[in-house]
Amino acid sequence: MKTRHSTILRLGLGIVLGAAGCTTPKLAQQKRVVYGERNDHELAYEFLQPRKTNGLGVVVMVSGGWRSNPDDFEPKIGKAFLRRGYTLFAVSHLSQPKATIPEIYEDVTRAVQHIREHADEYGVDRGQLGVTGASAGGHLSLMIATRGKETTGKPDGLVRAVAIFFPITDMLNLGKPSKKEKDGGPPKKFRMVFGIDPDDIDAWNRVGRELSPIHHIDADTPPVLIIHGDADEVVSIKQSEWYIDAAKKHGAKAKLIRKRGKGHGWVTILWDMRQFAKWFDEHLEPPANN
Repeated sequence: MKTRHSTILRLGLGIVLGAAGCTTPKLAQQKRVVYGERNDHELAYEFLQPRKTNGLGVVVMVSGGWRSNPDDFEPKIGKAFLRRGYTLFAVSHLSQPKATIPEIYEDVTRAVQHIREHADEYGVDRGQLGVTGASAGGHLSLMIATRGKETTGKPDGLVRAVAIFFPITDMLNLGKPSKKEKDGGPPKKFRMVFGIDPDDIDAWNRVGRELSPIHHIDADTPPVLIIHGDADEVVSIKQSEWYIDAAKKHGAKAKLIRKRGKGHGWVTILWDMRQFAKWFDEHLEPPANN
């Protein structure tokens, strides 16, 4: 899965903000917070809080192709959230292949746990977090949402709402038959970043299922908004359609917005993040004193 979404985001940022003449809200706080370590590499998230806060937090998964660079996230990217008073936590992880995808999922889960543990210090409600991301970041967001209660041991899980772009939802069915091996699995090079023997199809089926959000949806899964281009050749829109169908089957709320003729990102993508902010407005409950 390609990493070009960060470039597209920045291009869209320039066009949208330039046309609108908008500026990013001034921040009351911004700091880098270390939440762990992986293979001698420090893991951190960027904490950004606007001067006027609504007491709610949004976790941003900074990931494309399961590669992560803290420099890919800038305050202007989160403008739609900051303007509404949301505190942001831009989570980075060690990129594959230095970390396997199961390890990456483990680490971003640790990050969300860390945010929840320190929520009082950040002035946000630990039980009312949203999560957002694009592509691999969308996949990780859905993993946090669908498997969060395995971590907390409670139905409300780690986050209470999700808003994402073009996610991978089913590792066991990536789409195009030409991309499959004779054993029915995805390319062995792809399997290798999951930390398993690429020739072991049974191991792949097990790990692929574990890392597929579509197989972990239930009635407790938080509401999910997906925006996906119907001309996406990197992650097929079918991935999002399958998720929506599975959510309906299990009684979970999910909505898909199709971007006609759009691919894996588009120049006005940041403009669409306003819809994400509205989704969080609808599904997250501000503290009573806000």
